[in-house]
Amino acid sequence: MLEGYLKKRIPDAEKLVGELRKYYDYVSVLGNYVKTKQIVVSTHSNSIDEVDNECGFVIKVYKDGRYAEYSCNDIRGLKAKDVIKAVRLDDVVSGDFKVAMLEEKEHTEDYLREDPSDLSDRQITDLLNKTRKQLEESDDRVINVMTRYSCRQTSKIFVSEKKQLSQKYDWVNVVLLTVVREGDVIKSNYHAEGEADSALALKKFAEDAPGVLDIALKMLKAKPVKPGKYTIITDPSISGLIAHEAFGHGVEMDMFVKNRAKAIDYVGKYVASSLVDMYDGAASCLSAASYFFDDDGVEAHSTQIIKKGILQTGISDCLSAMELGTEPTGNGRRQDYQRKVYTRMTNTWFGPGKDKYEDMIRSVKHGYLLCQTNNGMEDPKNWQIQCTASYGLEIKDGEFTGEMIAPVVISGYVIDLLSSISMVSEEVTVHGSGMCGKGHKEWVYVSDGGPYLKAEAKLG
Repeated sequence: MLEGYLKKRIPDAEKLVGELRKYYDYVSVLGNYVKTKQIVVSTHSNSIDEVDNECGFVIKVYKDGRYAEYSCNDIRGLKAKDVIKAVRLDDVVSGDFKVAMLEEKEHTEDYLREDPSDLSDRQITDLLNKTRKQLEESDDRVINVMTRYSCRQTSKIFVSEKKQLSQKYDWVNVVLLTVVREGDVIKSNYHAEGEADSALALKKFAEDAPGVLDIALKMLKAKPVKPGKYTIITDPSISGLIAHEAFGHGVEMDMFVKNRAKAIDYVGKYVASSLVDMYDGAASCLSAASYFFDDDGVEAHSTQIIKKGILQTGISDCLSAMELGTEPTGNGRRQDYQRKVYTRMTNTWFGPGKDKYEDMIRSVKHGYLLCQTNNGMEDPKNWQIQCTASYGLEIKDGEFTGEMIAPVVISGYVIDLLSSISMVSEEVTVHGSGMCGKGHKEWVYVSDGGPYLKAEAKLG
């Protein structure tokens, strides 16, 4: 159920909204309560901690074309005069730059998505240790195994004159890192599972662990790729990385307002192969960035960004949408209650196609299957992209040769890469185990994924 502390503050929020409405045209109160439990088990130590916790409130007010916000860690006893004195909106309502007032519809609802598993800390620790020991004992080249379980419980309330919303949603991540050594060569490999169910996440984690170690051991013999242009097949995690970097930040519409994104000039135009569909939204799938309403109090959406290769729209928070004359897409997110709302990606992924994975492999004369997201970056203004895969598996004449390259960097012009996509698999996987910053800061949880994609790309 909703965190009790926030539930008790709903009457305080309603009272504060009523008092402030005497002075402002619009008032809302957002309450955040986040609690994360983390259990870490490694070759050398164990720990159980609470991390990334948060509790606080944001009061937003509007008058004469201006918004202002006031954040605090509690609203109990907070008076309207204290907010008015802090935001000093009357001092900044002059000037030409003004925005419209939020128009809201009546909406009262409580949302809930809880981890259905009832595992104790001891049970979780034992499961992590069991997997760790199995890997350590399976090969004498293993020098460290680290496993980490985290369950993030997020509760929020949003109260305005027309809305009273609450939500609680849980997300579980389980991460495995293996480190191996042969002579002077040391390599590592990792794997992450994300689920709304602890038991399911831990089950998948245990099943996948041997394969994670196997890849780490093969990396000991991996070679660098010879730079050049190749036929590639991306696994779902690399497909997701491309989605995130190619048309993720580039379609965040606060970048449209600031004229920092090339995508604004391509809405309604081809930006990819006609085989390509792409989506974003907290309601587009169930993953790490799935919530019921955003930090503007807008219900979660599923937004189709690309349809059959044509750029349809971007994603937005409320203020960006009002400035651009569009409808907000439920992508207004804060790092925490002390930070402002930005337009942020949520679950970003390529839609499925009609091809079989096996047929895609058989179609490659010479190229690589690229696997496992490492990192990436993009330039939304000029549409250059760089994505790093942890490793690649060589394919010749439709068969794997057994050769591995690692690491692998994909680079180039976004439209060239997406336009070269010639096959798209039926199966889709969305991974929810990471975070994303806006520039160098403003971190929020995101997920990405998609099907296997066949394309042409520059590797280095």
